[in-house]
Amino acid sequence: MGKTIHYPWAEPPAPGDWVEVAEGVLWIRMPLPMALDHVNVYALDDGDGWTVIDTGVSSKKSRAIWEAVMAGPLAGKPVNRVVVTHHHPDHVGNAGWFQSEHGADLMMTRTAWLFARMLTLDVQENWPQETLNYYRSAGMDKEVLAERMAERPFNFADMVYPMPLGFTRVKQGDVVRMGGRDWDVHIGNGHAPEHATFWSRDDNLVLTGDQILSSISSNLGVYATEPMADPVADWLESCERLQQFARPDHLVLGGHKLPFTGLPVRMRQLIENHHGALDRLLNDLDQPKTAADCFAPLFKRPIKGGEYGLALVEAVAHLNHLYHIDAVTRTRRADGAWEYQRKG
Repeated sequence: MGKTIHYPWAEPPAPGDWVEVAEGVLWIRMPLPMALDHVNVYALDDGDGWTVIDTGVSSKKSRAIWEAVMAGPLAGKPVNRVVVTHHHPDHVGNAGWFQSEHGADLMMTRTAWLFARMLTLDVQENWPQETLNYYRSAGMDKEVLAERMAERPFNFADMVYPMPLGFTRVKQGDVVRMGGRDWDVHIGNGHAPEHATFWSRDDNLVLTGDQILSSISSNLGVYATEPMADPVADWLESCERLQQFARPDHLVLGGHKLPFTGLPVRMRQLIENHHGALDRLLNDLDQPKTAADCFAPLFKRPIKGGEYGLALVEAVAHLNHLYHIDAVTRTRRADGAWEYQRKG
């Protein structure tokens, strides 16, 4: 034990069903309308009610599943608190609904709450010029850009229920009581700013959101909001810091895929994955290339359809990192795209 990753459950619960992964801890799945077609959420029994960890996207379908879960496995006890690990729509989507319609308290990091509330209020009917400039700077394929410009832009509010004012902040070093356990809070970054993870002091459970996943690597993306961001550096720092807490017997309850044990192995994999990607990318930059030209060395597989956007922002992230550590130069092309080339 400890040298491999092990999956205690071969199959996930069906939508609306549940698995008790530990005493008073239920694993529930919510559907997502995308290639990654699910998000894991968890319910922790506090005795007089429940704490819910993450919520799925805002939709009639997901709320109908929540209603069935509350009437079924939650045994009619109220959801008193919602804890959101990070601000992405598949995690925060129904938090406002739990607050407004069920009187639940919301707990998340300050940065995550600010991002979520800001983005839900920032509804755009047309593409902001800053976003189009960013896409061009990344060398986005002209056909892809034209298709995007012909459609209404995606808005956070399309998948996130209106969020009322008010939340309880959770931060690094806090201890939170949930499900009859005390949990140490450790903050990660890279996939999302100020992403909360929770490590039980009383048994082997870890709630990791998307900071640590079993069989996929979380997307590290750069966006028009902060085009010079370096989420790869944030990610590597977080992984190296969280690695020191990892035990082979930890049961890791992540936001996607299956719960697993073998956390020290997985932490090494997550770190090595991005060092390997950076090495391949740097080796490929013997000639000037835009972010859109860098999919092959980074992902080692064809990028199709709906994957293009996530691949592009991740390519920018890795190029930004190489630029920040002074391993590459960049020059602006006549069409606005940045081209990167290895130094020396």
